[in-house]
Amino acid sequence: MKIALMDSGIGLLAATAAVRRLRPDADLVLSLDPDGMPWGPRTPEDVTRRALAVAEAAAAHGPDALIIGCNTATVHALPALRLRLEPDIPVIGTVPAIKPAAAGGGHVAIWATPATTGSPYQRGLIEDFAGGVPVTEVPCWGLAEAVEHADEAAIDAAVAAAAGLTPDDVTTVVLGCTHYELVAERIRSAVQQPGAAPLVLHGSAGAVAAQALRRIGAQPPPGAPAEGTLTVLLSGREGALPEPALNYAEGRLLQAVTPAR
Repeated sequence: MKIALMDSGIGLLAATAAVRRLRPDADLVLSLDPDGMPWGPRTPEDVTRRALAVAEAAAAHGPDALIIGCNTATVHALPALRLRLEPDIPVIGTVPAIKPAAAGGGHVAIWATPATTGSPYQRGLIEDFAGGVPVTEVPCWGLAEAVEHADEAAIDAAVAAAAGLTPDDVTTVVLGCTHYELVAERIRSAVQQPGAAPLVLHGSAGAVAAQALRRIGAQPPPGAPAEGTLTVLLSGREGALPEPALNYAEGRLLQAVTPAR
């Protein structure tokens, strides 16, 4: 089995680690775009063009499925990617976990990039899945970029700024950018109010990994050997995980895996 994941940068690490935990025997292909990152400030047309190039580089390795480990690329490029690759390669997008967050009741905060915050896409998800539940959209200026470069001071500043925009009575936070899952516990510590019930965080990585396996009819086998290989593509060129990835537990999980040849 071979699963491909794509993103402009290391935001795909959370979903990659989730796939690795579910199927340690699966070969993984990570397709990143260091030449074109970040995708967030680009036009939808440019995001789609770059996403197609990154996806086609991954598709050349013959994966059984492709996960878009990026909210921005899912918003703008999912239809084009499915048109280009399906039905030969199922394409699974990443959507903020607003539905399960709202199902828990209470005040929900959605932490997302400034471009996504207030967008018709996110507002549509709120309207469809969070009816009757108070929702606050929180723009996280610079957080994805800080996580991408593992800039500790910038991460702390961006998390603190976003926490300052988050109402004190919030009970649940949706991590609306895949990069944020890499610093989830730092977000929890910043938002958790003294004496309040434990804050609930909702990411997308686990659900996306499970959906990819369902799409190809695979199940997490108990006791599967940890023999899966790792191939990293950097704007189409075979390479290694970017150095900042190793600052996160999800990146270190993949570090020891021998690249496929």
